[in-house]
Amino acid sequence: MQLDFHYYATYCAAYLAGYSHEDSLKVCYSAQFPDNCTRTFLAGGKAPVSAATTQSALEMADADTDPVGLQDITRIWASFHFLPYDLKADVKKGGKLYRNKYRLICNPNGELLKETIHLVKGKGLEAAGMAMHILADTWAHRYFAGTPSLVINSTNYYFYEILKQNGEWTERPVNFKHTPGENIEKCAYINSLDSDSEISVMNLGHGRAGHLPDYSFIRYKFMPAWKDHGIIYKDNPEDYYHAFCQMIYAMKHLRGEIPVFETGKYATDVTKPYEDEILWIINKRQLDACLDWKAFGEKLSGKEIPDFDIDLFRREYVIASADEKDNTGLGRFILAALAHKSMITNRIYRSGSLLAGYSTEYDGKDVGIKDYLKLIGLRKKGAGK
Repeated sequence: MQLDFHYYATYCAAYLAGYSHEDSLKVCYSAQFPDNCTRTFLAGGKAPVSAATTQSALEMADADTDPVGLQDITRIWASFHFLPYDLKADVKKGGKLYRNKYRLICNPNGELLKETIHLVKGKGLEAAGMAMHILADTWAHRYFAGTPSLVINSTNYYFYEILKQNGEWTERPVNFKHTPGENIEKCAYINSLDSDSEISVMNLGHGRAGHLPDYSFIRYKFMPAWKDHGIIYKDNPEDYYHAFCQMIYAMKHLRGEIPVFETGKYATDVTKPYEDEILWIINKRQLDACLDWKAFGEKLSGKEIPDFDIDLFRREYVIASADEKDNTGLGRFILAALAHKSMITNRIYRSGSLLAGYSTEYDGKDVGIKDYLKLIGLRKKGAGK
C-alpha cells in the first residue's frame, strides 16, 4: 500500500472507529511512518537505527546479501510489510530452506496478526498506527514474502490484469518495464529488474510484481513458482475493503470497545452507510487516491487533514531532552517498533528458521534490540579476520 491508504484511508478508519480528529491524525501518521522510518532517517535525528521499519532504495543498493545481511533485510520486511501468515505451515516439498521461506509468505488473518494487535494494546496511538500499517499490508502484500527469494517472489510472463470493458470482464497482459512513467490505459507498470539469483534484493517482496499490489483498483492473476505454477487471482478492491473494515474493527478493540480481537472480523456495520463512497474510491482507476480519501475523511470529521510531513516526528524528537525523547511521537513509535520487530523475529526463530537471525525476547528496557546488536558485532568480528 502507499500514502493514500496508509495515511488518508487510515485517518478515515480511525475516525469511524471512534477516535477524535486529533487522535486520528496521530494514528494515521504512525500508520504511514513505517514506509519512511529508514536507518538514514533515524540517524539524522540521532535516534536508534535498530528501530528502522523500512529500507530506502539507496540502503537496499548497499545492502549485503551474505547471511547476516539477508537476516537484517528479513527482520525489517517480514516484520512490518509482509507479516507471515503461518510459521507452522505443513510444506510437503523442498528442503528446509525452501520450507522456511514458504512459511514467510504473507496473508491476512494469521496468528501473528493477533499477536501484533495484542502487543500494541494499551501502548498508545503511535503503536496503534504502526499496527494498522502491518494489518493493511497483509491484504495488499498477500502471496509474497518479506525475504529475498526467487522461488517465492518471482513472477513470469503469465501476468494479466482483469478488468471490465464495455460491460464485459476481460484480461490483458501486464507490460512490466524498468523506466519511469506508468500508464494505466496501456497496462504499463514498473517492476524490479529481472534476476535469477535466489538472494537478490530484486526478488524481495512484490518487487517483481511492481506496484500492482499497492493499487486498490486493480485485479490481476499470475503464477508464482511456490504454487507449482497454479494460478492466483488477486482482487485488490475486495481486499482493500476488507483491510479498511478490519482496521476499524481492530481500532475499536484497541479503544476498549471490543474486548477480544478475533481474526476474520470486520466492522461492516460501521462502513455500511458509507459503503458506496468507499468502494467508489477503492475502485477508481488511478495511481494515487490521496485526494479522494482526504476529501472523504474531511467530510467525516469536518476538519482539515494536513499533508503528511515526514519530519514532523523528527523535529519534536531532536529538540527534546534525553529524558523526554521516549515521550515524543517518534520515541513512542521507536519503542513500539523495537518491541514488534523483536516479537516477530523471535517467532520466526522459534519456528526453527534462522532467516531472520537468532533472537531473544525484547525486554522493553534497552534502547535497541540485543540480538540485532549481536548481529552487528558478528559482522564486525568477521570483517576483522
